[in-house]
Amino acid sequence: MNRLTATSLAGFIAAAAISASAQSLNVTLAEGTTYSFPASGDKDISFETREENGISSRFIAIRGESFDLSRVTRIHVDPTVLPDNNVVVTYDGTKASVVVAGNIARFVTATIDGANVKLIQSTDVNETTCNEITYTLSGSSPDGSMTLTGDYKATVVLNGLTLTSSTGAPLYIDNGKRIALKLTEGTANSLTDTAGGSHKGALTCKGHLEIKQKGSLEVTGRTAHGIFAKEYIELKNATVTIIDAVKDGINCNQYFSMQSGTLDIRHSGDDGLQVSYKDATDREAEDTGSITITGGTLTITNSGLAAKCIKADNAIDITGGTFTLSTSGNGMYDTTDLKTKAAACIGADGNVNIGGGTLSLKSTGSGAKGVTCDGTFTMTDGKLDIVTSGGMYVYKSGTEYHNYTSNADNIAANNKSSAKGVKGDSGVTIDGGTIRIYTSGTGAEGIESKATLTVNGGDITIKAYDDGMNSSSHFYVKGGTLNVVSTVGDGLDSNGSIFISGGTTCTYGARSPECGLDAGTESGYTVVFTGGTVLAIGGGNSAPTTTASTQAFVSLSKTVTAGQTVTIKDGTDELASFVVPAWYGTTTVTPFTGAPAMFGPGGGFGGSNGGGMIITTPAMVSGKSYSITAGTSTSTATSKLK
Repeated sequence: MNRLTATSLAGFIAAAAISASAQSLNVTLAEGTTYSFPASGDKDISFETREENGISSRFIAIRGESFDLSRVTRIHVDPTVLPDNNVVVTYDGTKASVVVAGNIARFVTATIDGANVKLIQSTDVNETTCNEITYTLSGSSPDGSMTLTGDYKATVVLNGLTLTSSTGAPLYIDNGKRIALKLTEGTANSLTDTAGGSHKGALTCKGHLEIKQKGSLEVTGRTAHGIFAKEYIELKNATVTIIDAVKDGINCNQYFSMQSGTLDIRHSGDDGLQVSYKDATDREAEDTGSITITGGTLTITNSGLAAKCIKADNAIDITGGTFTLSTSGNGMYDTTDLKTKAAACIGADGNVNIGGGTLSLKSTGSGAKGVTCDGTFTMTDGKLDIVTSGGMYVYKSGTEYHNYTSNADNIAANNKSSAKGVKGDSGVTIDGGTIRIYTSGTGAEGIESKATLTVNGGDITIKAYDDGMNSSSHFYVKGGTLNVVSTVGDGLDSNGSIFISGGTTCTYGARSPECGLDAGTESGYTVVFTGGTVLAIGGGNSAPTTTASTQAFVSLSKTVTAGQTVTIKDGTDELASFVVPAWYGTTTVTPFTGAPAMFGPGGGFGGSNGGGMIITTPAMVSGKSYSITAGTSTSTATSKLK
């Protein structure tokens, strides 16, 4: 700016400010920051001379904000007005500019170095001084960044931003409070860092990160995570894509909540989405270590060793949304915890609760799981499709085996891991919904509970290589519909008793000694029928042997084949009819009818069973003869209670 006297400068400002087109008065400093004030004539403008250490300096004051004229490079008017409480950062190649609304000039300090911008929000910002400040970022730079420091909540708006940083995180928010990250509707935004930094994510936030609005954001994390928040993350409406991440796609503490929008994590070196406890002790109320998803679309793919698509230190609660999750990483042996770990689409150290949504899960690495939790797995509604095809992982004498096919009975539990559709260490409870599971690979089971397994309702279809459903304690079927087939194991297997009191259960085991129903008879447990309709086929079956059963059953030797109809009649009255699954005894199958394309073709099951059959229905009475037909073959059997 040419040198002007205070009088001529004041006259220029006053004339410009009262002109029809002038809406704002802008002061640009040598550092590159512009402060924007609503133009209103010269009544809010004054000049003064200050002396310090014998040196005189001239200052201009606009609406109470003072600027050293020696640092002012430009004063101009503009037809637009920057609203109060706003800061605008614009990137243009190797440079950036910052405009600060005049009312917050004293609260925001900006430093610009090329296209690297640092904004310091004063500790004086609070609800009584100026309240929340909004920072809007736009433009692009191949080597730029924005660092925001503060200790009061703020809003950051991405309005068509493409930013790559060669020194750290392109967006680093050093603020422990709530940060609303708004993606302007209709805009595409991108953040990329460079390998070798010390930051925790290409987008790093020290506080609560709430991602919202209907724009999109792509993130590439070449140093660590894609997105990292020290506290919680909430996602609503926005579309977030993690193109690549060296560690987790998204990592946060406290909790992760998703109501709507789209989350697409295409590649991560470790977990796709991980939530940890913020602190080991003295946790705040919101520090739950949990994941809650009520809606939206999630597509997550990863291939890391023992990696999870979704991982929580505590519970995972899903009541809505569409999920397509896939892992292909092998199992591994953790030399610290001294146990094997395997990849899973969903993994929780606490409970997993599914109350809605449509989930398609695929795991193909050794020992892979669809869903695994240290707590209880509970499903009340929704649709869950799972395919696992990994071999058995074994760590033996310092050697890893990813497809162990020898007898593993003498290998410690912590040194082996086989594929599972669902695994709940503290129990499994199914109250409703639709579950379809296909597993292949040595030791692969459909559903495994390390405690009690209870089915109260729902529609369950399982095609398993080993046991279809396995319980380390008692097994209860109180309702629902079960169609369970095992290639080499039991249909339903319990180390305790199997109590069936309702629902319809069709269970198909392999040849002897495998069973359709296998209770822990060697430990004195048995099968108890007090209701429900059951067809159990296998090389053998654990028949009721105690007086606890109140519903009669028939037991006979009969072979069935795929697609046959099995009926039981009392004279001409049909008591029950069952259709043997089309995949039973066949050598090639698809995972299930209408399965998502991601699952691809299934493997073979092969062979028919040894012919042991049990049938029970509520209409049966003890001591009566019934006819049983399978295809064109009819047999008779007399019912009994024990």
